[in-house]
Amino acid sequence: MSGFVKIAIDDYYSDNNWTTIINKYWMLAERVSDPRVQGWFLFDTPIATFAMVVAYLAIVLVIGPLWMANRKPFRIKKVLVGYNAAQVFLSSYMFYEHLMSGWWADYSLSCQPVDYSDSDKARRMLHLCWVYYFSKLSEFADTIFFVIRKKKSQITWLHLYHHSLTPFEAWLLVKFIAGGHGTFSNIVNNLVHIIMYSYYMMAAMGPQYQKYLWWKKHLTTLQLIQFFMVLFHSISALVYDCGYPKFIASGLILHSSIFIVLFTNFYMQAYKKDKPKTTVDVCNNVTNGFIPNGHANANGHVSVNPIDRANAYENITNSYMDELHSSDAFINDTNLTNGYINHIGMKEKVQ
Repeated sequence: MSGFVKIAIDDYYSDNNWTTIINKYWMLAERVSDPRVQGWFLFDTPIATFAMVVAYLAIVLVIGPLWMANRKPFRIKKVLVGYNAAQVFLSSYMFYEHLMSGWWADYSLSCQPVDYSDSDKARRMLHLCWVYYFSKLSEFADTIFFVIRKKKSQITWLHLYHHSLTPFEAWLLVKFIAGGHGTFSNIVNNLVHIIMYSYYMMAAMGPQYQKYLWWKKHLTTLQLIQFFMVLFHSISALVYDCGYPKFIASGLILHSSIFIVLFTNFYMQAYKKDKPKTTVDVCNNVTNGFIPNGHANANGHVSVNPIDRANAYENITNSYMDELHSSDAFINDTNLTNGYINHIGMKEKVQ
């Protein structure tokens, strides 16, 4: 590695232009890439993946918000149910394929090298990694749904960091290390996604399912467990020498550590802070908080001017939802129907 760094420093101070230097390192990368993926769609160069990530960021940060500026939020309940159901099915398929491709009996938990052969199981794992890459591209829809539903507060730095990074990680997986030790993080991620997208699907199906979603708080705990598992599993690849690239294991350790910090911070903000809660009885116009443009009576009831009632309900509902869902880990939809508030809470997943 030190020799590689010396070459890089020498190239930086050389008279070669950047195009020449990039071509040189790309040719070096091609030598160590998996020859089985040569000619595969989107895997000759990372340019297409980079372009898709840039387009994704442009759409969710600039183009989408501008297009939605003077439009009402889209109501896409059926689309959300169908999308989340499809993600549950896809994650279940990938989880099963990871087991059958090696993790059920063949792979070692302590350290597992990549099998670059043309055996049936090695080819099966390679194809699975290819499917995993496209699954990460499909998750761009998570953010697009935020945009067209005008949930700007949910598009946080953590959300964008995760969705922008994972396609590159999956591309590198297919191009260089399709199998072995690093795919442990994939199978754990698949299991977490089965549980989480099932939650989203049930939440999108309507308020009658809310009583079954009491466990949403534990989804963040589940994510933290996932990253700790990947962290310790990656450390074992540094302790034991099986031929798996140690710099890849180091990258997985860094990746897991970053997400442990980010999700721990989210957990503390979302569940440990004591925040005042505002509740509202829409039928009786009674609240334990303050209703803008309302009039408080001495008996503790709050009467709302009928002209301002709609605005009052909206302000209180928004305040309540902001308290309940303070991070991009939730999607919420609030409707006033037949005298009471329907709240659909869908917790955002993280790789």
